[in-house]
Amino acid sequence: MNGTPILQLRGISKSFGSVQALSDVDFEVLNGEVMALVGDNGAGKSTLIKCIAGIHGFDSGEILFDGKPVSIHGPKDAAKLGIEVVYQDLALCDNLDVVQNMYLGREERDWLYRLKEPVMEQRTAETLKSLAVTTIRSIRQPVASLSGGQRQSVAVAKAVQWNSRLVILDEPTAALGVAQTAQVLELVKRLADQGLAVVLISHNLHDIFEVATRITVLRLGRDVGVYERQQTTQQEVVQAITAGIPTKVSGIAETDAEAIL
Repeated sequence: MNGTPILQLRGISKSFGSVQALSDVDFEVLNGEVMALVGDNGAGKSTLIKCIAGIHGFDSGEILFDGKPVSIHGPKDAAKLGIEVVYQDLALCDNLDVVQNMYLGREERDWLYRLKEPVMEQRTAETLKSLAVTTIRSIRQPVASLSGGQRQSVAVAKAVQWNSRLVILDEPTAALGVAQTAQVLELVKRLADQGLAVVLISHNLHDIFEVATRITVLRLGRDVGVYERQQTTQQEVVQAITAGIPTKVSGIAETDAEAIL
């Protein structure tokens, strides 16, 4: 795991009219780590992710990528940097097969504008194999026929196929059964093992403690703590989510923070 953040946000603030969605938020993720982003409903998780993805502009603050300041004015800017987001709805087309979904809007064509089907099939198979996705019977079967875990695998594979360096997963295990959840969590681990930076948004702390390297807690639009997963407990994280910490503290409980203050 590289000690230099691939993505670093400094003092990010964002408001929608009179609603302050984010206030002076700092956030970072390293190559080869799974950074979990947690918080109650309305904490600002979705707004922060949409700022990173270029859907929302921020009012103040700075974004650094590979240690250099960057401007992200839209999803295309984020994609050029290698930032891919897998949203909770997955954005897959049920009536298309796996290959067609993987290349949706990015189809390979020859000089006569014909689809290069063998090329797309080969690369799709190679991407799924690199992620150890073995549960999909055929890359030509419609996505509508896939299970929830298989669909999630296709969405993640689609994100990493385009030379991505940072993958953001929004509630990837929501509405999945136990076996499918385990399958997706193994996939998350493999992404980090391959050196990618992963941001995992989830309300399920059990899943987070299964795969995360570190955990960033947002509360009411502010970052209230960054926790090393191996040095904290679910109870401490829940306390930060529900009660907050009066200052930015890394890896210590609220009571310890109060003692320091």
